Amino acid sequence: MQSACAWPRIIVVGLLLGAPLLTGLAVTLVKSKLKQDAVAQALTGGDPALAPPIFRRYGCVGCHTIPGVPGADGKVGGQLGGLSQQVYIGGVANNSADNLVTWIVSPQRFSANSAMPATGITEAEARHLAAYLYAL
Repeated sequence: MQSACAWPRIIVVGLLLGAPLLTGLAVTLVKSKLKQDAVAQALTGGDPALAPPIFRRYGCVGCHTIPGVPGADGKVGGQLGGLSQQVYIGGVANNSADNLVTWIVSPQRFSANSAMPATGITEAEARHLAAYLYAL
C-alpha cells in the first residue's frame, strides 16, 4: 500500500508522462484548424481571421449564434456553427461557397420572404464571413 506521501510523486510522474501526449494532441488540433482554415479560404476566397469584426459591424451577432465570436448569441436567425455540414443554406439554397456568399449579401435572391435583411455587406466582406463559417 502506498503511503500518503507517495501520492504527490505519483501524480507528478503521471503529469510528466502525460505532457508529451497532451502536447502532441495540441499540435494535432492546431494543424487540423490550420487545414480547415486553408480549405475554407480556398473555397471562398476569404480570410476567416477578418470575419469577427464584420459580424459585429453588420449586426449579425444580434440575430445569430456564431461560435468563437464574443456576444454572438442571437436567437432570431439560425445557429451558424456546423454550417459546412448542412445541405442547405437558409433551407432553400444548396450549400456551396458561391451560394453562401450570395445569401449573405442578398438573401432575398433565394427567398423573397427571408427574415434575414439585406445588410449592405459587400461581396468581399461576405467571402470573409463564409470562410469563417466554413472553417468552424
